[in-house]
Amino acid sequence: MNLWAFEPIFCLYGKHMDLSAIVEPRVIGLGFELVDLELANQGRLVRLFIDKPDGVTVDDCALVSNHISRVLAVELDLNYDRLEVSSPGLDRIIKKRDDFTRFSGHRVRVKTRLPIAGQRKFEGMLRGLTDDKVQLETVEGLVELEFNNVEKSRLVPDLAANRRS
Repeated sequence: MNLWAFEPIFCLYGKHMDLSAIVEPRVIGLGFELVDLELANQGRLVRLFIDKPDGVTVDDCALVSNHISRVLAVELDLNYDRLEVSSPGLDRIIKKRDDFTRFSGHRVRVKTRLPIAGQRKFEGMLRGLTDDKVQLETVEGLVELEFNNVEKSRLVPDLAANRRS
């Protein structure tokens, strides 16, 4: 699995480590997907977003939190103030190449690193990833965005569908 988007790197005892490379296998081992990992407050706050096919419960978050807090404390001797574990929410971030295929047919908002024809923000129906290009159908037509140029991408919740359920 390509974790290009999970960039949290810690400098611990003079050694750099990719925190996601340590956390993700453990989250997967517990039966969850690591959607995103964020560091805030100079690394004092570690935030994990997890998911599974039938959704995430509070008990799931507690399970992952307890397990990962032990990993960070015992295996890494990592000094942090708070660990937060939650579901990715209805406006789930999509980062991995697989996400752009998996969520094809869903409405998304995409922000690019560099402008395309003077524009950095796009919204439309995700049509997948082809030849490392995100295919996005907008009101103007099909737009192809280089995968490496995507800074941020999120699902746009269908609030009308959520009210019906």
